[in-house]
Amino acid sequence: METPPASVWKSFWQNVFRFQKEKVNPWIGLRNAVGVAITLGAGAAGGNLSGGIVATTGALNVAFRDSTAPYAQRARQMIAGSLIAGFAVFAGSITGRTNLLALTVVGLWAFSAGMLVAISDAAADLGAMSVVILVIYGANAMHPHTAALAGLTAVAGGLLQTALTVAMWPFRRYSPERRVLSELYLELARNASDPPSQAAQPVPATAHSLQAQTLLASLERDRSAESDRYRFLLSQAERIRVSLLALGRIRTRLGREDPAPAEQCTQLDRCFQIAAEALRSIGESLRDGGQAVAAMLREFDEIAEQMRHASGEPQVRAALVDARVQLDALAGQLRAAIDVASENPPEKITQVEEAARPWRLRIGGKLATLAANLNFRSTAFRHALRLAVCVVIGDALGRAMGLPRPYWIPMTIAIVLKPDFGATFQRGVLRLGGTYAGLILATFLFHALPGTVWPHIFAVAALMFITRCYGPANYGILAISISALVVFLFSLSGISARDVVSARAVNTTIGGAIALLAYWLWPTWERALVSETAARMLDTFRDYFRAIRNFYISGVPHAGLEKTRVAGRLARSNLEASINRASLEPGVPAESIELLRGILASSRRLAQSLMSLEAASALTGRAPVRKAFEPFANDVELTLHQLSAALRGSPVNFDSLPDLREDHHALIYSGDLPAERYTLANVETDRITNSLNTLAGEVRRWVAMH
Repeated sequence: METPPASVWKSFWQNVFRFQKEKVNPWIGLRNAVGVAITLGAGAAGGNLSGGIVATTGALNVAFRDSTAPYAQRARQMIAGSLIAGFAVFAGSITGRTNLLALTVVGLWAFSAGMLVAISDAAADLGAMSVVILVIYGANAMHPHTAALAGLTAVAGGLLQTALTVAMWPFRRYSPERRVLSELYLELARNASDPPSQAAQPVPATAHSLQAQTLLASLERDRSAESDRYRFLLSQAERIRVSLLALGRIRTRLGREDPAPAEQCTQLDRCFQIAAEALRSIGESLRDGGQAVAAMLREFDEIAEQMRHASGEPQVRAALVDARVQLDALAGQLRAAIDVASENPPEKITQVEEAARPWRLRIGGKLATLAANLNFRSTAFRHALRLAVCVVIGDALGRAMGLPRPYWIPMTIAIVLKPDFGATFQRGVLRLGGTYAGLILATFLFHALPGTVWPHIFAVAALMFITRCYGPANYGILAISISALVVFLFSLSGISARDVVSARAVNTTIGGAIALLAYWLWPTWERALVSETAARMLDTFRDYFRAIRNFYISGVPHAGLEKTRVAGRLARSNLEASINRASLEPGVPAESIELLRGILASSRRLAQSLMSLEAASALTGRAPVRKAFEPFANDVELTLHQLSAALRGSPVNFDSLPDLREDHHALIYSGDLPAERYTLANVETDRITNSLNTLAGEVRRWVAMH
């Protein structure tokens, strides 16, 4: 394996010590700490502290499924976590007395947990946590009846934690949805207050939009009027994003005219400020529950009307007509959003037509995904196999050597091993360093606190608060606090803290070493996956362009237009994350990363142009679609298809790619109406042409390098 360059190590250590303060959440920490304290306290007060510890196991593990997601989504994940935790306690307890059976079950369980990476990160984390519970209780063999009771007790602890998390559901049912929509509208307001001065600037509020799309996806089975309101607000926010982008580009065009129409530029700048005020009013209304104000939109309408009668050069007049149409659309979108945010929706709101899929289809889809990944080409399969082998080796080693608390070896492996290089080695470093620091902290606290039960329960609750409040911000903090917490839990069960500390240090070191060595010997390199990720992004762009094409020609929005736009944005986000992971890997040439970042930049400009062309589709009522648009559109789709095929390794003759520049030239000089009637479409198709030609050159270089 090659030695990583200094820049890779610098980036690696920056990520290790990174503290993401936006992930600090005291409320989650508090309710999770209360759940753990209740289970332990109930056991101590009832004279059954061992049962309280089992219940705490369920509460502790389910707490990691707690989040700021919608209540329904949280409840489903935490209930599933409770049931899985209980079953893992039962399975581990009844198989632990026979080594061969225990190792077989652990191996199959770890493989299944590893395959969940193909479903989602949340499912993978839940699977890894279930492996941890399985190996812990595999070292504590029980009679089947006792094991069943222990499993039910763990389920009860998890359900208690779930109840604390969703306790406010009846009173604040849609609070998470309102919060994320509020943040989206406030971010749009910030973007409108300071619109991009350059066309290559990022699309407004992309990250916030993705977050809102992901969170509100949980409402797909909620057919209430309230859930329809929030889906409608999300839809309006997406349309507003497109309109703001289009207006920003028109403003840039006007500013480049010689001479620039100063009065109209000032008016457009004022419109951005009015839009910002309206968006801020909507965001604050969603956040605080007040009324959004629409009065400022009167000036907005007046400016749009003035532009209707503006004079000037043909190019300027064409741009002002485009601006006026976009202003009219934006004003309507803002008025609708204000009405709905103020809980005074219009009588005829078009509801989102995203019906819930039957549960059989959802489960069938996940099973089909898992089946498709059962091969060595799959990252999920390789990760699952690596995880299963390492966990079995760690468990067998601990049993064979007769080490005290041997389950910490496979437990550490299950926690540290991740599908990618950067996450595995960052977790490994932080897990080992955090464990040692946590054991030192636990030793200090043991000497400082009285040796009775209740101070130790208080210490567990306090450490749980730190784990869940600050742990998400940095994994090292989580490792320190959870290590100290575990020591106190074992001391409550009657095991000497000194024995726990020494066993934890030794076994964690062994487990971490096995995990890191296994990944070092059989890694999964992100650089081998990034081409496929880029190809998928181009596929989604092709789907999005096809939907825009149909909209542009027919003037009727395609039912899947918004879905394809969101899919393209997500695919571009996935590529960005893939490039970041690849940049942490040893042996990746700096020029490869720079080329990938160039592909990402070109794709961003292409995405902006596609969104602006979507906005231009609203103007097709003014002028007929030119015949030359169809061959241009055909060649755009063909180019995207050829580039994605090249990224997947198919032989492609780059010299035979469609001549998009010639297609665009023919498009500009076609049509019976004056050219200025097509100005916006001409500008955006020119940018699409430029972006795709740039992408073609970058993909060609990438293919030649690999």
